[in-house]
Amino acid sequence: MKVLATGAIIAGVIFAPTDYAAAQDAAKGAQIFKQCMICHRIGEGAKNLIGPVLNNVIGRQAGSYEGFKYSPLMTAAGKNGLVWSDDLIVQYIADPTAFLKKFLIDKGKTDLATGNSLMTLKLADEQQRKDVAAYVKTFSQAK
Repeated sequence: MKVLATGAIIAGVIFAPTDYAAAQDAAKGAQIFKQCMICHRIGEGAKNLIGPVLNNVIGRQAGSYEGFKYSPLMTAAGKNGLVWSDDLIVQYIADPTAFLKKFLIDKGKTDLATGNSLMTLKLADEQQRKDVAAYVKTFSQAK
């Protein structure tokens, strides 16, 4: 009986459904975010640059930061229901223009899915995107 119980425990440890590789790391995200600082600021005293301030972006309607002029594509996505979550940020920063166009097409707004996002940076590595989203989330009230 002890052997069976020990085997079950070992099997539970080996085959447990935890995915440590997929965990988000805000500290690593802070390092990766340095690439984003060419266009964006975040934190106390942040101001719009080429891109909008990212404070409180989680839970914010896309294209709605006061005083920033967004692309028509981003504005249309926001007006059609895009509200940022950390998961959506992970998807967005893989390919901003493609993400926004897909969002609008999925909403049936094919006529609005034109033009480009103003954001040109793309992060291909999913783990880096997750880490950046975790970092950005630390500056959002909607955690």
